[in-house]
Amino acid sequence: MTMVTAQKSHRTIAGWLMDELTTAIVGGDMSPGMKISEPELAKRYQVSRGPLREAIRRLEGRGLIRYIPHSGARVVSLELIEIMDLYVTREALEGMAARLAARNMGSKEIDTLKFLLDEHEKNIHLKKGREYFQEQGDLDFHFRLVQGSDNKKLLSLLCGELYYLVRMYRYRSSQTQSRPQKALSEHRQIMDAIALRDEELAEILMRRHIARARQNLAEQIETSVTSR
Repeated sequence: MTMVTAQKSHRTIAGWLMDELTTAIVGGDMSPGMKISEPELAKRYQVSRGPLREAIRRLEGRGLIRYIPHSGARVVSLELIEIMDLYVTREALEGMAARLAARNMGSKEIDTLKFLLDEHEKNIHLKKGREYFQEQGDLDFHFRLVQGSDNKKLLSLLCGELYYLVRMYRYRSSQTQSRPQKALSEHRQIMDAIALRDEELAEILMRRHIARARQNLAEQIETSVTSR
């Protein structure tokens, strides 16, 4: 194997590992605050320490892992006030993204968004209404809507810097009883406002949607703390 091939393989394995670990963290298989054990992960994924450390470094860049002095790497665990700050920021930014999407999305993009929500509804039925977990990227309603805003700064923030951290807590919020169907209904209302080119309504509905998710998540966390 040449050095170039070896380097390429290293990067490819690190990228694959990053995606696997991202899914594990976002989906709760690796819980907030969990200590990162390199030997355990290397054994689980059958990889060497080199690409694993590279994947962990990239996850730190995504905000999903933090290095804590004298403790090592851990899955990020935000305090309640940090989570609420994240959601308040998200509410403002995604509200603006929805307004701009109503202005800028093409008719074919809107049709694709409608089709995506139909697929989400099928998935919720398969999960018997217990979960609304959207795959990342183009299969994510929020991701597609931000893309439709046609605003590079919003895209950089909401589909880059904040995206995976937000997904981590969105997944937790989506598992509350009755929330999946309500969230889907709210998504459809936002989509309808976008299709009608009603910028103000699209923004209002998105802000309400995220505010409800914020309240729901806060109640979950507070219940979890008091039940310990």
